[in-house]
Amino acid sequence: MIDDASQQPEADPRQEKFVVDTELLSDDQIDGLVDEYCTRYHGLNDTENPMDERGRVKSAVKRGDLVVWFDPVENTAGLGVPA
Repeated sequence: MIDDASQQPEADPRQEKFVVDTELLSDDQIDGLVDEYCTRYHGLNDTENPMDERGRVKSAVKRGDLVVWFDPVENTAGLGVPA
């Protein structure tokens, strides 16, 4: 009997999401990611103005509570919790 797990191809590490150091990004790029995060996550709630959360989200990025994840397969970046 052959173990199916041994037949699975290994994941290509070049396709794994990784954290981008915010020091490498411009303020405009970080602001864009913050805006996207606010409209995506707070805009779906009963928040009247999701952009009011910008200050808190940007502070979370500076503290490291939220990090910038880059997905090389999709060629996209977004904010998320650290791993």
